[in-house]
Amino acid sequence: MFGSIDCMHWKWKNYPTAWQCMYTGHVHEPTIILEAIASKDLWIWHAFFGLSGSLNDINVLDRSHLFEDLAEGRGPEVRYTINGHEYNMGYYLADGIYPSWPTFVKTISKPLACIILHNMIIEDERELHMEEEHFDTDVAIPTVTPNRSRSSTLREFIQVHKQIRDKQAHFQLQNDLVEHLWQMHGGDMN
Repeated sequence: MFGSIDCMHWKWKNYPTAWQCMYTGHVHEPTIILEAIASKDLWIWHAFFGLSGSLNDINVLDRSHLFEDLAEGRGPEVRYTINGHEYNMGYYLADGIYPSWPTFVKTISKPLACIILHNMIIEDERELHMEEEHFDTDVAIPTVTPNRSRSSTLREFIQVHKQIRDKQAHFQLQNDLVEHLWQMHGGDMN
């Protein structure tokens, strides 16, 4: 897993009145969306900010540059097997990982500063929570080596893009992960 991905709506206090409808969505007030990815230790390593609050998470993801590297063949080379099925593409955990993002500020005045402060706090407190980490030491952690070469043809780009959006592969991976976790933890999962 590359990280946990989610979107957060930042209230836009001093929005231009003419843009109110375009930036108002399910929150019922003008917002700007922040797409962020955090690693297991909550370090935010990707942020895409500025789209209108009327968009949903899928629309934001479609406009984000997050999958460009993967579609152009420049993403990390990843191979793993779960329940006998082989996979060659990493994944992001989404929906419900962060039930409520911490509210750093009440307006969108300094989102980048908030991300930097957040990461500084995570870095500072990382050592305090190290003893709480429970890693399965028997499982080998795969090495991810970025492949920086560009795809040579449009055909390859389209093929990888289709692979990224393959719903059947998504559901297979989802089922394999659930089965894998069930086998590891059984009835201990809550």
